[in-house]
Amino acid sequence: MSAESKSQRAYGFIRARIDDGRYVPGYRLVLGSIARELDVSVVPVREAIRRLEAEGLVTFERNVGAQVALIKETEYLHTMQTLALVEGAATALSASQLTPDHLRRAREVNARMRRSLDDFDPHRFTELNLEFHSVLFEECPNPHILDLVHRGWNRMKVLRDSSFSFVPGRALESVDEHDRILDLIETGADPLDIELAARRHRTATLDAVLAYQSEHKPHATDVPGPESSAISA
Repeated sequence: MSAESKSQRAYGFIRARIDDGRYVPGYRLVLGSIARELDVSVVPVREAIRRLEAEGLVTFERNVGAQVALIKETEYLHTMQTLALVEGAATALSASQLTPDHLRRAREVNARMRRSLDDFDPHRFTELNLEFHSVLFEECPNPHILDLVHRGWNRMKVLRDSSFSFVPGRALESVDEHDRILDLIETGADPLDIELAARRHRTATLDAVLAYQSEHKPHATDVPGPESSAISA
């Protein structure tokens, strides 16, 4: 097998795990471990890492090395701001259409989310989070708003949104906020109150993620060149 084909294989291996969430933002890529898993030398893995760096999927930080890139702040900011607005509106418009069965299903999903905190899997938690919110917004009678909500969630998948992987404390706050949104719906609260609660819920996650990224953002002088020893086993 040629060196080039080994590099391509390493690239596909790492890229697939970034895309499906197994390698979450901030995950450290240890070249020696990946090489052993693929039964290749470190050289093709290093080449694959450099290609991923060029694509913006991997970054370097001094004393840390290669890691899966954190979500770009501006893209994440704009997507989450938009999603907060349209999902809040969709949830408020759906509220009057939700039956006791809808609310029971939402409570059950949220209970599963709460139980999952004991053995936390950010990727699974994010799947349950979408399942929970889908119950609340899918009955939205305005198809244009609902389409925008779907676009927002799909955009988050493109951004490899695993927010809870690096702000795990936000997960507990999130399930508590879910309960409060359900309480508002069950008691027939004003649609505006429901919309604002759903919007604040989304922006609270945004604030937590941006605060984390601000604290962990590497300085330009900390990003080594392609021949740096940061790309090491």
